[in-house]
Amino acid sequence: MAEQPAHGTTDKERAEAQRIVQASEFGARVPRRPWLRWLLVLIAVGWSLFQLYATYFGAITPQKLGAIHLAFGFALAFLAYPGKKGPAERIPWSDWLLAIAGVVTSLYIVVNYYNLVAVQGGLPITRDVWAGSVLLIVLALAASRLVGIALPIIAGIAILYGVTGPAGIIPVTPPDVIFLHNGYDWRQIVQQLYITTEGIWGTPIQVSASFVFLFVLFGALLDRAGAGQYFVDLAYSGLGTYRGGPAKAAVVASLLTGIISGSSTANTVTTGTFTIPLMKKIGYPAVKAGATECAASTNGQLMPPIMGAAAFIMATFLNIPYSQLILYAIVPALLSYIGLLFTVHLEALKLNLAGMPRAELPPFWSTFMKGAHYLIPVAFLLYELMWVQLTPARSALNALLMLIVLILIQEVWRGMRGGEGVAAGLWKGVKAVFQGLEMGARNMTTIAIATAAAGIIVGMVTMTNLGYGLTQVIGVLSFGNIWLVLILAAVTSLILGIGLPTTANYIVMAALVAPVIANLAGDAGIAVPMVAIHLFVFYFGILADDTPPVGLAAYAAAAISRADPIRTGVQGFTYDLRTAILPFMFFFNPELLLYEVESWYRGVWVIFTAMTGMLAFVATIQGYLVTWVRWYERLLILGGALLMIKPGLMTDIPGLILLALVFIYHRHRSISGGGPSALFGKGSYPARQRSAG
Repeated sequence: MAEQPAHGTTDKERAEAQRIVQASEFGARVPRRPWLRWLLVLIAVGWSLFQLYATYFGAITPQKLGAIHLAFGFALAFLAYPGKKGPAERIPWSDWLLAIAGVVTSLYIVVNYYNLVAVQGGLPITRDVWAGSVLLIVLALAASRLVGIALPIIAGIAILYGVTGPAGIIPVTPPDVIFLHNGYDWRQIVQQLYITTEGIWGTPIQVSASFVFLFVLFGALLDRAGAGQYFVDLAYSGLGTYRGGPAKAAVVASLLTGIISGSSTANTVTTGTFTIPLMKKIGYPAVKAGATECAASTNGQLMPPIMGAAAFIMATFLNIPYSQLILYAIVPALLSYIGLLFTVHLEALKLNLAGMPRAELPPFWSTFMKGAHYLIPVAFLLYELMWVQLTPARSALNALLMLIVLILIQEVWRGMRGGEGVAAGLWKGVKAVFQGLEMGARNMTTIAIATAAAGIIVGMVTMTNLGYGLTQVIGVLSFGNIWLVLILAAVTSLILGIGLPTTANYIVMAALVAPVIANLAGDAGIAVPMVAIHLFVFYFGILADDTPPVGLAAYAAAAISRADPIRTGVQGFTYDLRTAILPFMFFFNPELLLYEVESWYRGVWVIFTAMTGMLAFVATIQGYLVTWVRWYERLLILGGALLMIKPGLMTDIPGLILLALVFIYHRHRSISGGGPSALFGKGSYPARQRSAG
């Protein structure tokens, strides 16, 4: 086995982590024949170019755009992603057949659009029903291949419910009293899901096709330019000398990478190949090193401006500008990362770890200036979104064009400085752009399939009015108690998150559970904005994202740290539990989302109390503050944290007083008992390093 370098991963570890990313987001199939490899490349690049063309000219109707978008997704889903037992070096005839069936039935909508809309008035003929039926089957197979079996099963149950009515699957007497329908025929089901824009071609895939693709492409091109490594270097140069410095740097590096990437797995590999070995070097056990990176990377989906596909769909569901959603999401996202920084700091105290010597780290300002140009397109994107108030699609397109020019200039400059010449540098720039176009499209394949499959569930909920029935059932189960409703919603989201990726999880929860919470909160006399409810279910979907068997970020981190992936995922989940208190905070106090804040000082107070409650909750989970906390201290700290959930001086002031008294007592006990007293600050580098295992 190759020896592990001091500041990096072995080739074997890096290759395994890259294999996981390749399989989950890029496509694990690499055909032996060159023309097949080039075919996959051209399909991916063609998809990216089509999306740029469609955004620039804007002459394609949403339904046609979604259909072409899904056609490309089907092509890559079956040609680039082998099944569980499928060959990775060749494309079997069955996959060719499935790809062709998916492409043809998707483009059928485009070719027959005029007849379907103008001539038939949206009413399907027999040929339409056959085409729609084939697409539903192919979509279920593609979804099971790319995102697991859970999403097709839920979609299948939704269709079964639509066909049979509740009497077929729900023992309610009489079922139609609550669930309001007795079943639809198959032609009506196909019309809803395949012909109209209420099903497969509904909001999720329209958002995916119109601007999610462009933001994913932006992140892929920025990564190809070198921004990912720059963010890692910048975080290490600034935080490496502090207690547990590599872990803190991993958190900040993942935060910065999350700004440009909505993928937790890619974030894990981009930052983890450097951060995890350094965490092990200063004494973090392999499981905790991998879990820290895993938790930091999954939370990257919370960080604006690129929050993952679910956030874009959320803005459309809520009918608010994406720029407004960014403002709502920024404070909870930052609080989540502050909580994780405190978590890794307490871990460093528990393990008695220190930072790295400054001599082993690059100087901060020279590191910052070395890649400061990567911040230009990000800043320009935010300027277009927040100040100019352009649409997300147009903002992303303009930022993409700027980024492409920046990549070309960067490579020409490097070619001139390296003596290779302008032409060689320009060619490298063109290749980097080409590779970014390919990477962006391949990264979108899973999102396109997941949003289309989730559209089935949304369509059936709309058709059957299932939300009303669920409101009645959950209202009975929870006895109308809003706390029980929220806990049921959180547990449901966590369970779904074990088998669904974040985007599909959010769509299912937004369609089924968010309206229920809104209705029951209204019945309880609690005025809660819909954005708080949608972010509530979104956060718990993220919380489940690092748990096996679907939490691929845990597998990628474990491949680098050489730890057990299940233990890594579970440990990462315990680190992410700190975010469990946040959704309850902004549900009961929407001012935490900067929603209708009365004044700036009121906003500061809300953020301060929320952060205090978050840090207290972290200390409760970790069982550590200045030293190990005793059981009664733990209960008191938890009580103080819970008092911070509901806003108001009647809860905030007692909570702050309780936490202050516990901290004073705890610190006095630790000092008098000879325990460690340095809660903050830097530590001296240990003369003898701990074992990296």
